[in-house]
Amino acid sequence: MQNNSIPSDIIKIQKKLSTLEKDSRNYKKYTKILAKHIKTYTMKQRVNSHIKTIETIEKIEKENS
Repeated sequence: MQNNSIPSDIIKIQKKLSTLEKDSRNYKKYTKILAKHIKTYTMKQRVNSHIKTIETIEKIEKENS
């Protein structure tokens, strides 16, 4: 099974974001950075999921033939 833990870089950004005052310039900056990291993380997860699905289908096809 795969490990579904949140990457450390995302956690660091969230900790920093929690110390900042809402609607400040740095708060907006860090929310953009966090969104970027989360987007790349979820894309990696989707790609890995698609790869595993393809491998499973190929395995099933080999077993049936």
